[in-house]
Amino acid sequence: MKKRIFLSVICLLLIISCAKKQNESKMQESNHQENIFLRKWSGNYGGVPAFDKMELSDLKPAIEKAMQLHLQEIKKIANQNSEPNFQNTIVAMEKAGKDLDRVFTYYGIYSSNISSEEFRIIQQELAPEISKYRSKISQNKQLFQRIKNVYDQSQNQELPAQQQRVIELIYKNFEMEGANLNEEDKKRYAQIEEELSELYTQFSNHVLADEESYITYFSKEQANGLPDSYLKSAQAVAKDNGKGKMFAVTNTRSSIDPFLTYAEDRLLRKEVWEKYYARGNNGDDYDNNKIIKRILELRNERVHLMGYDNYAQWRLQDRMAKNPENAIDLMMKVWPAALSRVEQEVEQMQALAKTEGKNISIEPWDYRFYMEKVRKQKYDLDSEEVKQYLELNNLKKAIFYVAGELFDYEFSPVKKGEVPVFHKDVEVWEVKDKKTEEIVGLWYLDPYARKGKRSGAWATTYRSRTVLEDNLPVLASNNSNFVEPAKGEPILVSWDDAETFFHEFGHALHFLSADVKYPTLNGGVRDYTEFQSQLLERWLSTDAVINKFLKHYKTGASMPKDLIAKIKKAATFNQGFATTEYLASALMDMKYHTTDPSKINDIQEFEKEQLEQLGMPEEIPMRHRSTQFSHVFSGEGYATGYYGYLWADVLTSDAAEAFAEAPGGFYDKEMAHKLKSYLFSPRNAVDPAEAYKMFRGRDANIDALMRDRGFFNKQEKNKN
Repeated sequence: MKKRIFLSVICLLLIISCAKKQNESKMQESNHQENIFLRKWSGNYGGVPAFDKMELSDLKPAIEKAMQLHLQEIKKIANQNSEPNFQNTIVAMEKAGKDLDRVFTYYGIYSSNISSEEFRIIQQELAPEISKYRSKISQNKQLFQRIKNVYDQSQNQELPAQQQRVIELIYKNFEMEGANLNEEDKKRYAQIEEELSELYTQFSNHVLADEESYITYFSKEQANGLPDSYLKSAQAVAKDNGKGKMFAVTNTRSSIDPFLTYAEDRLLRKEVWEKYYARGNNGDDYDNNKIIKRILELRNERVHLMGYDNYAQWRLQDRMAKNPENAIDLMMKVWPAALSRVEQEVEQMQALAKTEGKNISIEPWDYRFYMEKVRKQKYDLDSEEVKQYLELNNLKKAIFYVAGELFDYEFSPVKKGEVPVFHKDVEVWEVKDKKTEEIVGLWYLDPYARKGKRSGAWATTYRSRTVLEDNLPVLASNNSNFVEPAKGEPILVSWDDAETFFHEFGHALHFLSADVKYPTLNGGVRDYTEFQSQLLERWLSTDAVINKFLKHYKTGASMPKDLIAKIKKAATFNQGFATTEYLASALMDMKYHTTDPSKINDIQEFEKEQLEQLGMPEEIPMRHRSTQFSHVFSGEGYATGYYGYLWADVLTSDAAEAFAEAPGGFYDKEMAHKLKSYLFSPRNAVDPAEAYKMFRGRDANIDALMRDRGFFNKQEKNKN
């Protein structure tokens, strides 16, 4: 009797336990559905992010859950009994992690576009968790063994082209992430990764905090020289910050560049300049000097575990440059010519200041101001006059025109409310192939600077196109930091900002035109991916764009021919400044990552010493001082890779000459077809060097770059 009762109780407990597990499973599934970040995208265009329903409180649990789900998928792939092959291992990996991909899309929006103190706390908490999750994949012994087996098989019997490229990229990535290390070193590697992830987040948030905190206010009496369009925007910013009778310069490049160019008040220029270049270097809670030192130590220790001499050697092995020596060699070929040009520019500015009765030496806060005066004097070219023809809405039409001529793409605005957005300023366009009538994707534009948005301009994707994902439409995004105009006023931008707008749109076209089968192939080689976007800048100065879209914002009149002539004549003006400030940052990036960190005792002293050895002109700062060099110290995408803009510019200059020599010029149909087929659509499915050879018929030549920058004459082309 007692035995029956005992068995009955056991059965009852089992039933209760099973019911409890079923309820927990249902609750988890329900929570999965309720959390908007985990929900599959719905609506038109194959589903779109629910940006209008985001709740920050849901973000952390969503990322934690999505990481857990992806790790479960990885475990299943790694532990399967079947012999490893491309389908059951590589394709399975490529299909896994889609929940996390969606959640990271939202995470990226919070991080870059709408950051807040609340988000930064979450970001700091998540950084080590995300690092641990990544290490669990990169250090999964069973998974790597399967990958290695497929890779070894492919070396004996080559797979179809895209499959071969995928397995080689994945294997190389795991190898570079320490998959071949012993267990003890793997453990240390993971610890380093975790600490680095926290440091990257801190660095980025410190820069953003200094951009948000430091605002320079000035009165009407201090506003001499500043254009009306700038003052109206500056007044609106001051009003938003409770300083209604003042004007404001925010601590971002889009605000300080025009101020330093036109403001006559030299002391005020100095104050604005010093605040901007002191970001992350104010000796307070947001100071980045110790963080940089620690990042360099950890990066060096990590690559030593894998047998490399320095971080640059490890990082560049899968780039076009292949090693730091090649990257440095390219930069040093250009550096002397850039310094020589700076010397000439400073002499011209110094002479002009003297004729005005100013007994001064040109300082960094004077450079843009006197550079603009020299431009007017030498070329009779007024940048403010040029801006009257560079209205943002017309520039949008211009980039759409270029996309139509080169790629057969048509952009149509999507009505407000039809596609969710994360901020009222964001606009969306549908992109269609004019020949096939196929919807290629959506293009999102977030144009204005605001609190919580990181500075600069960038492009990203919310969803890339691959055959494995049913060729769903691409969701591409461009993000700028134009100063929002006062109500009813136009958005007039500088020529440099217009080029940047074309540049970032080049990235978007690269995303939209992708024709690859596997998600991994939508990545890119860092010193190559800037090439496509830099090349698209060249279409801004084509006759078709100038004549059709560069219209006076008031009269609608086309840009006068004499002004066009002045712009083209002045094309190489200020190349000393532009090249030197960029190269200084790129060379410092390489110096940091080829030097033993134990020999870098003080970041500011090291920066100063290295720049002095390079002969850096005192009149010019690095484009990105060390403590604000987010490309390099807020992550690893551009670490030892900032040189890549110059590497890509060699390709850009050479490719631009190919278009210039074509019968139809920059709108030559055959060249446009080759551009899309060889340089844009393959993404990373083809080795970049081979892709460029298919386009050009040969390797790129640095001489084209030197001609472009005016460092030697166009006539020298035939001598080389």
